[in-house]
Amino acid sequence: MKEYLQTAIEVYKEAAITPQPALCCVQQAALFLPGLVIPPAMEQMNYGCGTTVHLQDMAPDQRILYIGVGGGLEALKFAYFCRQPGGVVAVDPVDEMLDRARINLEEAARLNDWFEPEFVELYLGDALDLPVADATVDLVAQNCLFNIFEPAELRVALQQVRRVLKPGGRLILSDPIATRPVPEHLRRDERLRAMCLSGCLPLDTYLDLIAQAGFGQIDVRARRPYRMLDRTRYNLPADLLLESVELAAYNLPVPPDGPCIFTGKTAIYTGSDEHFDDRAGHIIPVDVPSAVCDKTAAKLASLAHPQLVITPSTWHYSGGGCC
Repeated sequence: MKEYLQTAIEVYKEAAITPQPALCCVQQAALFLPGLVIPPAMEQMNYGCGTTVHLQDMAPDQRILYIGVGGGLEALKFAYFCRQPGGVVAVDPVDEMLDRARINLEEAARLNDWFEPEFVELYLGDALDLPVADATVDLVAQNCLFNIFEPAELRVALQQVRRVLKPGGRLILSDPIATRPVPEHLRRDERLRAMCLSGCLPLDTYLDLIAQAGFGQIDVRARRPYRMLDRTRYNLPADLLLESVELAAYNLPVPPDGPCIFTGKTAIYTGSDEHFDDRAGHIIPVDVPSAVCDKTAAKLASLAHPQLVITPSTWHYSGGGCC
């Protein structure tokens, strides 16, 4: 095992033994689900930078894989929707974290009549060699984990996700990103990397790696400030803002002209006809913003049509667009 990965295990072993609420978390409103009572210990061990639990991803009879179980909070939330033995499989490389998650899930069973601990299966393992058979999972989730990896290991982790996903399945992730490249002296700091502060990639680089792993569509659902690395403490020429991104990547074939990446852009036609037809499969109704992927937005913009407006990325996309 590479030394920086061993450092990450040690950091999260410490966090399992003594909960550290400030580790890797961002301020956000709690997701209220009727009938769900979350054990306080789970809240204290919420080592994430957003959420991977979204109503739009929930469907009957799904099998969900959660990578990096932490205290078990998001695994419990996924189980709320699955409610079947083995509906959620959670993997973690830290024995102590698995032990704490097991205790927390047993407490959740005492607090929630609907929940049984066997709804969540816990396994020792890691993202680089998932202990899950090929094409057996509908949804894979990870929260504030993949940023720890160096690019070589990140490629392996993404390939592992694609291996276990069924065709059409999706990866839902929440992860820190950097608004500009992180300097090498910080990237080499193994403890800062383990704390999700120095391994962050710029969003474009991250999206490229996801696309290279074979995901044909990527939806950027949210993007918000996460941490500030100030110039004094971190020896930087200027303060460096880190952000948290939430996205969905679909196990779909990559089109010949590249993946469809949705970042919240829309096309708006303001002419006198009922719609605008670019003769390439895109029909934009008059006056109504139509969500388009970045690739289509660029093609439409290149037409320089005086009555066709392409809006900037909002970094919030929830479906319904075209490529």
